[in-house]
Amino acid sequence: MSFDPETVRQEFPILKREVNGRPLVYLDSAASAQKPRAVIEAMRRVMETSYANVHRGLHTLANETTDAYERARASVARFINAASPNEIVFTKGGTEAINLVASSIGLGLQAGDEIVLSEMEHHANIVPWHFLRERQGVVLKFVPVTDDGRLDLEAYGEMIGPRTRMVALSHMSNVLGTVNPAREIIEMAHAAGVPVLLDGCQAIVHLPIDVQALDVDFYAFSSHKLYGPTGIGVLYGKADRLQALAPYQGGGEMIGSVSLDEITYADPPHRFEAGTPAIVEAIGLGAAVEWLEGLDREAVARHEHALYDRVIEGLNGVNWLKPIGQAPGKGAIFSFNVEGAHAHDIAQILDRYGIAVRAGTHCAEPLMRRFGVTSSARASFALYNTLDEADSFVDALGRARSFFT
Repeated sequence: MSFDPETVRQEFPILKREVNGRPLVYLDSAASAQKPRAVIEAMRRVMETSYANVHRGLHTLANETTDAYERARASVARFINAASPNEIVFTKGGTEAINLVASSIGLGLQAGDEIVLSEMEHHANIVPWHFLRERQGVVLKFVPVTDDGRLDLEAYGEMIGPRTRMVALSHMSNVLGTVNPAREIIEMAHAAGVPVLLDGCQAIVHLPIDVQALDVDFYAFSSHKLYGPTGIGVLYGKADRLQALAPYQGGGEMIGSVSLDEITYADPPHRFEAGTPAIVEAIGLGAAVEWLEGLDREAVARHEHALYDRVIEGLNGVNWLKPIGQAPGKGAIFSFNVEGAHAHDIAQILDRYGIAVRAGTHCAEPLMRRFGVTSSARASFALYNTLDEADSFVDALGRARSFFT
């Protein structure tokens, strides 16, 4: 297999457009990636030819759509090497996947029980656990982050104790690009009998994920960063872990039977998929992972790192830029601040040159405080970006800086 970003770019219709009279340079994929034609066409096709509700009809359209929906589940299971499609729960995103685990686990927690998180977490992996702190007296412990953006593993080990009930950490930081040593994190927790949830929303895009090799208990990720549609995400859970969880929401589909006096619940994954699901979106996610499986993922990873390295090389020696996160082996995410300029202003000026970057707290306020900033700009690189675009970003950033000197 081989990988050519110029060829792949042709599969993304939006990349042909211009912004402010200049070719679009989209460097905001960590927030949400663009969609290849394979995903767009898969969603269009089901809506035009066979759409119906799933699991509840016996007519042809219902059967066809149900088959496509469950094929998407099987594709996701294969993509992360789950032992069974039944370990794949469709949610409305990575956020809901984490909320599902926190809510269900929380039913059995008591005041004083502990959850281990870290300073680098996205709000989606902080706020649901704060609910348990507010409502049940659960104690949250946060693993510190080193100056170069790594987890302090020594501190992490010391935080796991007899009251620890869950470890919930990012596999890859959406701000720092740090790739955390997932296997080591999981082994340390399991040695104390503690389950682990990994927020994989960034890692799933850039790394090959094998949940069985990791031995992770729960793995959450979203579709829209993975070149799929919004409104759909995944919670992977080991079969025994899912079986032990109480339902997150009630309604149709998630029941075994209902009477006026009692209810019984369906087996996972349907126990956690109450109501009509995001049918078309799930099929779009299935198309996205199948499309990705057709690429040389190792070559893609090398290409993404080359883009990051090109930017770092182009900015080498400048004294007006402060990068945030320089951990060894980090992913292709570049967060930074420019001396004398607010991140929002930098992003707006770059937009004049057709370059889309993120600016703000990136839903990671504790991490911003850890590094003593109120916000940052972020360029995130994807498989459809080119070295020429990396050069354009460096050039435009220098031009943006000139506005403030």
